[in-house]
Amino acid sequence: MVGKDNYNCHIFSRNFKLQKIYHFYMTKFGIIKERKNPPDRRVVFSPNGLKKAKSKFPNASFAVENSDIRVFDDNAYENAGFTVTNDLTDCDVFLGVKEVPISALIPDKKYFFFSHTIKKQPYNRGLLKAILDKNIELYDHEVIVGPRGFRLIGFGRYAGIVGAYNGFRAWGLKHNTFTLPKAEILSDQKDLESQLNKISLTNIKIVLTGKGKVGGGAKEVLDAMNIKQVPVNKYLNTTFDEPVYTQIDVLDYNKRKDGRILDKNDFYTNPQEYEGNFMRFANVSDLYIAGHFFGDGAPYIYTREDVKSEDFNIKVVADVSCDIDGPVASTIRPSTIADPIYGYDPETETEIDYKDSKAIVVMAVDNLPCELPKDASEGFGEMFLEHVLPAFFNDDKDGVLQRARMTKNGKLTEKFGYLQDYVDGKE
Repeated sequence: MVGKDNYNCHIFSRNFKLQKIYHFYMTKFGIIKERKNPPDRRVVFSPNGLKKAKSKFPNASFAVENSDIRVFDDNAYENAGFTVTNDLTDCDVFLGVKEVPISALIPDKKYFFFSHTIKKQPYNRGLLKAILDKNIELYDHEVIVGPRGFRLIGFGRYAGIVGAYNGFRAWGLKHNTFTLPKAEILSDQKDLESQLNKISLTNIKIVLTGKGKVGGGAKEVLDAMNIKQVPVNKYLNTTFDEPVYTQIDVLDYNKRKDGRILDKNDFYTNPQEYEGNFMRFANVSDLYIAGHFFGDGAPYIYTREDVKSEDFNIKVVADVSCDIDGPVASTIRPSTIADPIYGYDPETETEIDYKDSKAIVVMAVDNLPCELPKDASEGFGEMFLEHVLPAFFNDDKDGVLQRARMTKNGKLTEKFGYLQDYVDGKE
């Protein structure tokens, strides 16, 4: 009897494992149409990206929802060998970019998109409540992170690329020195860089904050323009006869109040012990590209009082970070792709015409990657293929899905339990 029981257990265990393998390998993914306004032309996977995914996971299945706005048209997906349809109800996992309207959510499915709920954004409370009511498993792209908490996917690089381009476009418009076309009408990053290489700059100084994906994207543009990068000390203390830039990190524009010089970990752990030290850059800079990440409790990069100082000489701010009434004090509202720049009057702390002589020009578009949808989609798909899709076929051995799962069985997961009061309307 013992032997028979062991045999039955072995068969049960084997069948259970086969069922799990079958489940993973039969997952059907649906590429959904973006329905949020204003229209977003990006997509998680380009046609070529889907071909790569199918090649890497041959037993996976993909379908694409019809879309009249996507940067890649329906024919491109059909020509790549994928079904394009109005009905994705037989799919298990839906892949999108922006928030899905409540009316378009299909119950009992898995969804990936930027939900904009993790910071308790009031305008999306109803969306998260509907996701729970419809028993949907939500995986927010923003919380797809590695074991150490660093984001694995995102559009940050392309925000930096377009933000830097828009900064130079704003400079030309402010000073009537050159005219650049809007990024949204250009085909790709190469076209964008080609336009920039047609302009001529005086010996301006450009300061770039941030060394992450956003800062890296902006740096690509500056380097493509052959603008010379110089170290901090030389930037602060030397006059140049050509345009130059410096890329700075948190310890360059923050200092400990007690004067001690420690490492970045101390800044991240004890931000209250620091104060801003950016004014030394504001004093000698003409154009500022803000590509940093701003953490809770960190000092502001510059305040409204700082901007009033005679030592503040920045003329144009390309605020890729776009934190309203936050660390970049001249950013008092987001701007739009249609109307990307405005003027800030330091004395009145209000918006004025950017052509006004008193105005600091602000570019603060909050959806910059939308202006480069083809490149942004292709780059995003590569990251999704590398970091997320494997989790569906290796039993999520690295915990990628587990960490990103916000809802399950009609409830918030433990990690996101802090959102319950938000869902209930108590916050």
